[in-house]
Parts: sequence; C-alpha cells; structure tokens
Amino acid sequence: MSIDLETARRVAHLARIAVDDDDLPALAGEFNRILGFIEQLNEVDVKGVEPMTSVTPMRLKRRPDVVTDGGYPEKILANAPDAREGFFAVPKVVE
Repeated sequence: MSIDLETARRVAHLARIAVDDDDLPALAGEFNRILGFIEQLNEVDVKGVEPMTSVTPMRLKRRPDVVTDGGYPEKILANAPDAREGFFAVPKVVE
C-alpha cells in the first residue's frame, strides 16, 4: 500500500494538522515508512504465542492486608486546628 500526496493531505485534514503543500511529500514518505513497518510486522509468525499484557512476565508483588501503622490518634489530632471527641472538627458547609 502506498500513500499519495492527496491521501496525506486528507489524513492531515482529518487529524486537524496544518501541513503546507511543500511538506506533503515528506509526510507521505513518513506514512509509507510506517505502513512498510506494519507490513514487515505482519510477516512475523506468531502461531502458538500467547498475548501478553506486559513485555516482561511478572506477577505483581502482594503483601498481607494488615494494619502496620496507627493506634495513636492523640498524636494525629494534636496537629488539628480543631478536634473534638477524638475527631477532626470542620466548619459546617451545608445550610
């Protein structure tokens, strides 16, 4: 498949890219190189290859879901501008 100047102009218009007429041959050449690379990829035999979600086969690291920090609400509430009954106090915003 080959991209001519008119097709390159149409693609640029559809992509909302302003391309001067002098730059159209270079753009068409880039499109042709991209399509050539895609055709080259189509020649690769991928029978028996499972699809991947990543290029490296790895499992995500997992850890137990346990509380590892906390248990000192007094220290946390010491930084609050207004704390009441063990909670942060905020101004009322709904009337």
